[in-house]
Amino acid sequence: MQESNTPIEWIDIHTHLDRLEGGAEFALNLARQNGVKKLITIGTEPEDLPVVLELARKYYPDVYCTIGVHPHEGVKYNDEVGKYLRENGPRPEVVAIGEIGLDYYYNQSPKEEQLHAFREQIKIAIELGLPIEIHTRDAEPDTIQILKEFEGKVTGVIHCFTGTEWLAREALALGYNISISGVVTFKNADSLRAIVRDVIPLDRLHVETDAPFLAPVPMRGRPNTSAYVVHTAKLVAELKGITVEELAKITTDNAKKLFKKLKYT
Repeated sequence: MQESNTPIEWIDIHTHLDRLEGGAEFALNLARQNGVKKLITIGTEPEDLPVVLELARKYYPDVYCTIGVHPHEGVKYNDEVGKYLRENGPRPEVVAIGEIGLDYYYNQSPKEEQLHAFREQIKIAIELGLPIEIHTRDAEPDTIQILKEFEGKVTGVIHCFTGTEWLAREALALGYNISISGVVTFKNADSLRAIVRDVIPLDRLHVETDAPFLAPVPMRGRPNTSAYVVHTAKLVAELKGITVEELAKITTDNAKKLFKKLKYT
């Protein structure tokens, strides 16, 4: 997949390794073959948190994880889940609380349940000194309002950014990073490409797959996998006017700064 003979190493900061085609071992080996040396696999609901923890433990330090309750599952958040996050957050393989946030597009959990879960999990991240991985869709004003409530107390990243320029600028002003998925390669993503090119500074930028979802061009129509982050990265590098080698180093450095538990030799 790579066009350069220079070794390039990537980190996929947001993938669902437990759901990837062929199984975790196959997907991880394919990622390694394509220069993706580290993965962060994402927790989304109480039922999958032990699964992502076990995967991260098994493949550590190549695989890390986040633990948290996705807004779709906000109704499942309770004190017992909060206790689980507090108990397991200090583990070396847990690098963030996530994915957490708000989703008013699907509204699979009631709005008030989403807002409560989002706030409570941010509080836990602050207690543990961990960053947060944020999901937001059709909920930009409320997302920013909540982040402002905790301004200066927590860091994090807006994952799979597909929002407005307003959201990008507000998140950046609050100190958050922004992660770009394969959506940036889609035909109808002109506004997103403009935001990547003109708004997001290089020192706040990440790339991800959100696999098995949102496979980038030219892999559209297939289940996404962490190895495909290189296709997204190629386009992002073009938009920023730098080489893929430069982008790989920059995004790796950004990940090291944000996810302080990552181990590199």
